[in-house]
Amino acid sequence: MKKLLLSLTLMMAAIATYAQATRDIEDINEDNSWLKVGLNMGVPVGDIGDYSSFALGLDVAGQFMRTDNFGLGVATGYTNYFKKSDVAGAQDFGAIPLGLMLRYYPQPTGFFAGTDIGYTFLTGDIATDGGFYIRPQVGYHNYDWNIFAFYNQVFTSDPAADIQTIGVAATYNIRFK
Repeated sequence: MKKLLLSLTLMMAAIATYAQATRDIEDINEDNSWLKVGLNMGVPVGDIGDYSSFALGLDVAGQFMRTDNFGLGVATGYTNYFKKSDVAGAQDFGAIPLGLMLRYYPQPTGFFAGTDIGYTFLTGDIATDGGFYIRPQVGYHNYDWNIFAFYNQVFTSDPAADIQTIGVAATYNIRFK
């Protein structure tokens, strides 16, 4: 499943990149590049849902519109997973992703789809230090805001410790000058 998701993501990126005229990194300006800052919240699902009841985090990403419809960038942030109060020994823990951000925007305003892929570092009392992650998302965007639903999965060395979250997020676009 991991290989299928990664293959589809890379195929989407390649098609979108070569289907249009591309911009070079030297062409960065406030019309095609911005910093995205926002909040996310989610519900842990799968095995981690037995120990954590809620996730709340901060998203930060730098995006460059390689074409009029395809954006790429770097994504990071921090998400805290809150322990369930009725589970003895459960502890809060954190996730710090560092990944590549890929976005497809069919129109200047409206629907978008994308994914973040990379590595997530885990903090706190959890059985692993981190793992590969993928975060597909769909949502609405305009010049200033992005509001989206996402699924996030961190694949750890112990499949029983994989972290899965379903959530919503909103980010604000801060233009580069």
